[in-house]
Amino acid sequence: MMNKNTLFLLLATLMAFNANAQGKLTLSDALAIALKNSYNIQLAKYNADIATINNDLAVAGGMPIVTGQATDNEQVTSINQKFPDPTRNVQRSGVTANNLSASVTGSILLYNGMRVKATKKRLEELQNQNFGLLNAQIQNTLAGVTTRYFDIVRQQNFLKTILQSLEVAKKRIEIIQSRKEVGMANNADLFQAQLDLNALTQSQQAQQLIIDQSKTDLLNLIFVRPDSSISIQDTITVDQSITLDQIKLLLEKNPQIIAANQQIKINEWIEKETAALSAPTLRATAGYSLSNTSSAAGFILTNQSFGPTVGLNLTVPIYNGSVNKKQQQVAAINTRSAIAQKNNLLLTVETGAVKTYQLYRSSLEQLSTAKTNFELSAQLLSLVMQKFELGQATIVDVKIAQQSFENESYRMVNLSYSAKMAEIELKRLANLLQP
Repeated sequence: MMNKNTLFLLLATLMAFNANAQGKLTLSDALAIALKNSYNIQLAKYNADIATINNDLAVAGGMPIVTGQATDNEQVTSINQKFPDPTRNVQRSGVTANNLSASVTGSILLYNGMRVKATKKRLEELQNQNFGLLNAQIQNTLAGVTTRYFDIVRQQNFLKTILQSLEVAKKRIEIIQSRKEVGMANNADLFQAQLDLNALTQSQQAQQLIIDQSKTDLLNLIFVRPDSSISIQDTITVDQSITLDQIKLLLEKNPQIIAANQQIKINEWIEKETAALSAPTLRATAGYSLSNTSSAAGFILTNQSFGPTVGLNLTVPIYNGSVNKKQQQVAAINTRSAIAQKNNLLLTVETGAVKTYQLYRSSLEQLSTAKTNFELSAQLLSLVMQKFELGQATIVDVKIAQQSFENESYRMVNLSYSAKMAEIELKRLANLLQP
């Protein structure tokens, strides 16, 4: 059955193919490309693949072992043999002799204190842990790309505010020039208006640089050439349905916490493996052997033996300086250490979730007021411009209204972005992010 991580990566490949053919970049496109190209995800996947391969009964030592061995020795010797009957004496030089032996031996473990079972369980937990770490890397990648993507949207909204203010500044110059032609304005007002227009133009250029560099950072984050041309057209929409109780319940699915729990289980199985070192080991063996010795001269000219063998091999550890006991003590300490690390991580994650939720709720509450203030500041600027055109407001009044409009616009955008970032972090902690 296809797991969630594999499904994510498959969807990423299909979506990235469609995204690469377009200049416009959506959030789904960016996430798909990042999942497909991320080196960190690839490394995590390789680790998961290795753990899957290692999760095997043979690696745990529970499968039979079969070995084959063959030896063929050729010798040239000198023989000097004497017998009670002198006629049987042999004395020769340069006698050739051959010693050939071959065997096939198989053995299977019958008992070693349940160490094979403990090792197999440890390998299973390592496999699960590595897939959990892969999921954690996927969640981190999704969060990082989403954050950078909406930062570009935020910066583009800032630019939109500057452009709107720039139009007001141009309109103000037109009005002053018209009034100057009829003798109702002086050069001082015109110069000040031109200075304000130039300052906004510089702000526009500086903001465009920020957007371009943010896009370059996003391209780097999704492992695409930094000189690629992309267009992002999006708005910041915040999911306002998140509750703290919901997040707390889902923290159990946080990949880091799951990995920490699995590390505890891994260490517990290591304890059992270490304890099994003190148990006897019983193996059953069977095989077939062939031996042939021949000599050109001597007491024995040919000696052959062959046939099957079967037996039991029992190894009992008696004393090794209490090394096994010390290893058990170290393994137990490592388990307690893993429990402490998990509890510390859980507290850190819960604290982060609560603080992020507080930021999330506060940003949403302020956002409602900020939207109202923005609408009021836009209406005020429009009204002041009308009065300025009729000569009922001064250039200072226009400038103050213009600054209020810019400040309220920036505040509204920043609060939207802050709420969105808090939403992304809460979903990352709860393992809810999806491409």
